Amino acid sequence: MSKPERRPLLDFERPLTELELRIVQIRDLADENEVDVSDEIQKLEARAAQLRQDIFQNLTPAQQLQVARHPRRPSTLDYIQAMTDEWIELHGDRATGIDDKALVGGVARLGGRPVVMLGHQKGRDTKDNVARNFGMASPGGYRKAMRLMNHANRFGMPIITFTDTPGAYAGVEAERLGQGEAIAYNLREMFRLEVPILSTVIGEGGSGGALGIGVGDRLMMFEHSVYTVASPEACAAILWKDAAKSPQAAEALKITAADLKRLGILDEILPEPIGGAHSDPLATAATLKAAILKNLETLDQLTGPQLKQMRYDKFRKIGMFSEVSA
Repeated sequence: MSKPERRPLLDFERPLTELELRIVQIRDLADENEVDVSDEIQKLEARAAQLRQDIFQNLTPAQQLQVARHPRRPSTLDYIQAMTDEWIELHGDRATGIDDKALVGGVARLGGRPVVMLGHQKGRDTKDNVARNFGMASPGGYRKAMRLMNHANRFGMPIITFTDTPGAYAGVEAERLGQGEAIAYNLREMFRLEVPILSTVIGEGGSGGALGIGVGDRLMMFEHSVYTVASPEACAAILWKDAAKSPQAAEALKITAADLKRLGILDEILPEPIGGAHSDPLATAATLKAAILKNLETLDQLTGPQLKQMRYDKFRKIGMFSEVSA
């Protein structure tokens, strides 16, 4: 009897997985006994499709966080390989002599035009995650990113960034090498660049580690990605001294794409296939490529000074509110 493909299972997917396993078992038994059960299989498959849609259209913030962290979710390098015609990865920050594998970048050709692409890179398995520090970049990573962005600015190439990190690396060595300064420097310098900057949260956007490459003219997020000032686990530990209350923290932090769109922080939500980006990576990459090219076409109409002013105004408006007395 054949078995369905083994894949990481999220807790809320269990009813769907059980139904899919039942379909496989019925189909195999029917083949063994030469019995026609096509009508029943068709009904069960329709039921599974509806169940999948119901599950993924009604995810809580905590469940969306699980999808954003899914180990098979497409990464920066996955998208680059799927979208670009050419890709040359560049290494090193020209300061420490160390290449940070948690933040990758280089020169690419997208839709026939040269661009600079960079983003956080998580691993596919434990060994790869250790090598890439689980997508948590060091100061050298952010300095490498800024070196590549300066290169793009010098040669008039748009900058495309992909955010997928729980946060910048907070180890003692990172602090010794100036983690806070490296991120702050990027924040300042990205405001002076005179080329279009498109930033997309492809998975998990955590804290200043995300914002260190996220100062852009357009901010896009995939439907099930998250963007937050601190992880729900950290927030729960701080506020309630109990990391188990992270679902409540996820709700309060307003971390989802829909929340950020309502708050006016996000420019565009990119749809994902039913089941999440990992269920159909090529279709997801096609959606991202189309959105990038569409936005670049709009931003190409603006001059460098106009881009800088628009970028400044965009971030000045974030967090503004009106206080009305009762």
